[in-house]
Amino acid sequence: MRINPFFLVATVAILLVTVASAADVDGKWVGPMPTRDGQTRETTFDLKAAGAKLTGTMSTAQGVTDILDGKISGGDISFKVSFEAGGNTIVVMFTGKVSGDQIKFTRKREGAGQSQEFTARKAS
Repeated sequence: MRINPFFLVATVAILLVTVASAADVDGKWVGPMPTRDGQTRETTFDLKAAGAKLTGTMSTAQGVTDILDGKISGGDISFKVSFEAGGNTIVVMFTGKVSGDQIKFTRKREGAGQSQEFTARKAS
């Protein structure tokens, strides 16, 4: 059986484009996340991609929180973080665009209209 060279080259090219289009999101990312009062809080994201699934943690001075419902598609990522405050469960949704050594994040509290933007840079 002989394989058509064009078919082989096309298959390899498709595989290379698929691998190249996945952003390198694995590792620690650090950035000044804005707070409600206009200040910023140093925040570390420790992220790991496996296919279209994104897992990891978000760390602040208040502690470490697991990310939930993490997804990655090319350079686009999204996840949620949930925590308790004053007897209420607060869910914050994050979307981001990975570009080289930075992620441009937008975060929005679930059920709220206002969003905030910030940039995290790769630490490792």
